[in-house]
Amino acid sequence: MSYSVGQVAGFAGVTVRTLHHYDEIGLLAPSERSHAGHRRYSDADLDRLQQILFYRELGFPLDEVAVLLDDPEADPRAHLRRQHELLTARIEKLQKMAAAVEHAMEARKMGINLTPEEKFEVFGDKDPEQYAEEAEQRWGGTAEYAESQRRAARYTKDDWKRMQAEVASWGERYDALMATGEPPTGEAAMDMAEEHRRHICRWFYECSYELHQSLGGMYVSDERFKAYYDSMRPGLAEHLKEAITANAARHAA
Repeated sequence: MSYSVGQVAGFAGVTVRTLHHYDEIGLLAPSERSHAGHRRYSDADLDRLQQILFYRELGFPLDEVAVLLDDPEADPRAHLRRQHELLTARIEKLQKMAAAVEHAMEARKMGINLTPEEKFEVFGDKDPEQYAEEAEQRWGGTAEYAESQRRAARYTKDDWKRMQAEVASWGERYDALMATGEPPTGEAAMDMAEEHRRHICRWFYECSYELHQSLGGMYVSDERFKAYYDSMRPGLAEHLKEAITANAARHAA
């Protein structure tokens, strides 16, 4: 069975002009001609065209494709193995590129002024966008959220590192404070709660004492926040919540 040039063009998704060009350069000469001299392609010709298009998709120039396909030492299975290896490598590369683009899109949406490499260098295995969508749903319409987004968009890698260093120092000192048996209503604990509030004010938005108390409640009720603070020291989330409440009452007096 043979096929016309138009049929083959339709099968392969190429133009008739392309098939004519392949014929003219000797890359794909049709096995038959009709009585009127029109090109007719056999199943073997279609197999060769498939190989050509595979190599073209992989970026091989036509002259190299011709050399590969006309190699008397190569068999069709060798071509398929080679193409499979090349396509697999290309897929892996494209997947990595797609992941990088996704991270960049997330960073842009979050407003973090970092490259993906810088962002993950700063935050390690913690993704700052992990709860970004939920945060936007909860607080997206508030002035505090808008201010947080505005500020974060200006921060550099060094800014985020300084912020992380402050958090780490605060956590170590709060751990030491709890180790001494300081109650949440003690002056030292309330001072640590006030430092926590001011950290939010300095880096993200103006955090009122009322809002700070709401955050303290969330640190206990939301298991994810609770796990974060308790990772600094077991029970720290509850201790901090009570210290935040005591500190707010102290400043309301």
